[in-house]
Amino acid sequence: MVHPRNVVLVGASDRPGSWPATVWKTAHEHGFKGRIYAVNPNRDTIGGEPCYKDFASLPEKPDHVAFLTPAQHVPAGLAAAAAAGARSATVFASGFGEDGSPDGLRLAAELARVVEETGIGVTGPNCTGNIIADSGVVTLVDHRKLNVAPGVVSLVGQSGGVLLYANHILADRGIQIGKLITSGNEIGLNCADYIAYLAQDDATRVIFCYLESIKDLGKFKAACALARDNGKPVIVFKIGASEEGRKAAMTHTGALAGSSAVFDAVLQDVGVLRADSLDEAVEMIELVVHLGVPIGFNIGAMSLSGAYRGILVDAAAGSGMKFPPLADDVETRLTALLGVGSSAGNPTDGGFTVLTSVEKYIEAVDIFCDDPNLDVLVLQAELPREEGMAAHWEERFQGIHDLVTRRGKKLAFISMFSRMYTDYTRKLRADLPNVAFIHETTKSVSALARLARWSQLAERAKREAAAISNEKRQASAAAIALRQRAGVSSGTFLLNERDSKQLLGAYGMAVTREEVAGSEDEAVRLADAIGYPVVLKAVSDRLYHKSDIGAVQLGLGNADAVRAAYRLIHENVARSGFKGELDGILVCQQIDGGTELVAGIQRDPEMGPVLMVGSGGVLLELMQDVAFAPLPVSRERALELIRSTRISKLLGGYRGEAAHDLARVADSLVALGNLAVDLGDALESIDINPLVSRAGDKDPIALDAVVVLGREAAH
Repeated sequence: MVHPRNVVLVGASDRPGSWPATVWKTAHEHGFKGRIYAVNPNRDTIGGEPCYKDFASLPEKPDHVAFLTPAQHVPAGLAAAAAAGARSATVFASGFGEDGSPDGLRLAAELARVVEETGIGVTGPNCTGNIIADSGVVTLVDHRKLNVAPGVVSLVGQSGGVLLYANHILADRGIQIGKLITSGNEIGLNCADYIAYLAQDDATRVIFCYLESIKDLGKFKAACALARDNGKPVIVFKIGASEEGRKAAMTHTGALAGSSAVFDAVLQDVGVLRADSLDEAVEMIELVVHLGVPIGFNIGAMSLSGAYRGILVDAAAGSGMKFPPLADDVETRLTALLGVGSSAGNPTDGGFTVLTSVEKYIEAVDIFCDDPNLDVLVLQAELPREEGMAAHWEERFQGIHDLVTRRGKKLAFISMFSRMYTDYTRKLRADLPNVAFIHETTKSVSALARLARWSQLAERAKREAAAISNEKRQASAAAIALRQRAGVSSGTFLLNERDSKQLLGAYGMAVTREEVAGSEDEAVRLADAIGYPVVLKAVSDRLYHKSDIGAVQLGLGNADAVRAAYRLIHENVARSGFKGELDGILVCQQIDGGTELVAGIQRDPEMGPVLMVGSGGVLLELMQDVAFAPLPVSRERALELIRSTRISKLLGGYRGEAAHDLARVADSLVALGNLAVDLGDALESIDINPLVSRAGDKDPIALDAVVVLGREAAH
């Protein structure tokens, strides 16, 4: 697909204004060294070149075949192409079940069968073609002028429209796209395949991916991790942050999209940079192309006004980017250089001095370069739109560019607003390859912060991979037995609370002392042994929300209270209309005090099982304070996860309260993650609410838990 010997356009046309004519035209304009053939049984020539009736009529075996035909002709055509020797194909047509229509779904199944049987590599259907600049293969449906030349940026994605616009916007910024691949519905190859290829492509330094859904999570994670390990950020813009967005994604490509928060949690660890907007993605690409990675969190900044100094500081607040105090000698030298009307510090207000003197402007930046604590320098400036429009700025830009190139420093010029480039701007910008020009303060600082976070996570991933690979752990007998049980089940099933908590206990998590009673007398005997006060609960693998029907009784301080509660629970269960059989009444140790957390495993429809932790008890629905992490979970990752929640402030000893040992909470989360890994595809969910964290040297303890299992197909 990337370096074909020839390109065959099936259904080719030169009819003015038609999209097949656009593909015919673009295919011929960009220096492809192989032959381009037209196949159309209704034409003898196209564009003055011979047109062939079928694949057998071609002078050589087809290699890459682009289908410009309606959907109903594609499956048979693809089978014929593969039989004739084609190794790859692009399918432009829609109508393969994007809207859920029976005929479309039937065509999609036919196409998938041909791909499976022949092994031919297919991009599409429902795509807009590709650009492979270094081989000159251009099959893009784009009427606008294309500037095709090798570049270090590659674009892939499930929307041809988004990639076409991104290509032009980046070209306007002087950023050349080396490869652009529109994947469409992904019947055949998908974004993971393209990312894995680009991760090993020497010409590619940064990958942008537009996503609506992920077809193969394991493959996608592996591809992104490969790119990360090769120092290539994968910048993703994904729709589906809202419920409406998820529905839109389904109607476009017919795929199921999961939670945005879970997507971020799972994929940030494998090197995915999530962009909040397409504009922010452009700034990230600009930074990677011209500064490279890694990028650190410490900014050294110089503004041209006091107002912009404040705007910059506000934009960085909460992003993770910092303005550390300047080294003493650096601040002293800046103060002496800039004089009255300026304000040395970080950020520095350069004031009148740097505006009027090119030499002092460059000298000030040279002084900043001497501070070893600064990772990236940011200067307020805008590229002029016309020659002579901004006196001496061309000289300033060239002087700063040469300075930071010589000193090996990362530097970005930042503009207060977003601006379009003119031909003059692009020419000036092209002469300054080792500095970045980023637009609009908030999105630019956010882009810096995300790249710094990517750099941090890439380093952490190496440590965690080593730690996890060195860990030798075997699944428990209980997990193995449950996997076997799930394998023969007809659907999902619950473990009752007692069995769920025993499973947690087998993995080292603290659970309440408890036993199941079959009679009032046994309940009293167990309560006496456990110690008052106790809690009584109905136990059944078919009863999930026990509190809602009065099947939980708290604060039972003596035998009479236990007997009364035992009877009341049975009465309430009967009154609720519950049709199942109770396994008995659970007599539990009552835990008072502590801070209630929620912890568990959720199975996202797109991203698979993830660990969650956050505010529990009645605060769960009120605060919506939860954080997610992929499996398995290291102790370092678990600690970071807890600290990312708002409830962590209470755990840290809020307003004089005793602090909790977060390491103990982290160890419980690691154990929970290990259990989930051992259960594998048999696991649907684990819900621990509450998991009570306690001050001092006490482990967090699970007060209630439900484990849901089932065959993989039942999820």
